[in-house]
Amino acid sequence: MQMSTEPPQIPAFVLVRPQMGENIGAAARAMLNFGLDHMRIVAPRDGWPNPAAVAMASGAGRVLDAALVSPDLPGALADASFVFATTARERDMTKPVYTPEAAMQLAAEKIAGGQRVAVLFGPERAGLENDDISRANAIISVPVNPQFASLNLAQCVLLMGYEWMRLQQTRAGVVHEMAGTDWAQNSEIEHLARHYEDRMEEAGFFYPEHKAQSMKVNLRNMWSRLPLTRADVQMLHGTLRQMVRWKERG
Repeated sequence: MQMSTEPPQIPAFVLVRPQMGENIGAAARAMLNFGLDHMRIVAPRDGWPNPAAVAMASGAGRVLDAALVSPDLPGALADASFVFATTARERDMTKPVYTPEAAMQLAAEKIAGGQRVAVLFGPERAGLENDDISRANAIISVPVNPQFASLNLAQCVLLMGYEWMRLQQTRAGVVHEMAGTDWAQNSEIEHLARHYEDRMEEAGFFYPEHKAQSMKVNLRNMWSRLPLTRADVQMLHGTLRQMVRWKERG
């Protein structure tokens, strides 16, 4: 197994002794759904490569192609500086325990600081053993039904991947789909405000007179608070024009 010398910008997801190729493939697909492609596989039960994993990956084969395979966990974690272990069961160990959300937040901080982060996922039948978890710096505890705490391997990978992607989008800020338009410029907002102010003045809206100025200021503040696109502005102009036409016809 050959480790990269460049600090990765994503955590490594380490599948420890996975039993079924189908679950490895499903995990690869879940990872790629959320922009993660750094998989490591420890002692897969049915050997490697695994045709069932490739078939189940369904388009995420490149994650499997680049996966690093190791015969044991120490080898898979040789270059890691911080390791999380996922588990739904209580463990008699003194380690910090994080929710998936908090764990991915910490992972992002450590990666930004140049560290290599790994997340361990246990085999399907019983999850990680205590010896595996003893090698981790922290535990990720998934809040599940205590009467049925077992998660499928790919489900657990999907959950962590989702939290990672959600964090990245939150850190990047809100992204707006503009649907073929642009944000309105200040001059366009100003023109819209004057249009409404003039028509409302004609309709006698600004009454009584001594309150007219404050009412106009309130309207200007409203327009300035609204995140309007050029399409929004055009629609509001058209709405007001049609209302005036309807009134004149009546």
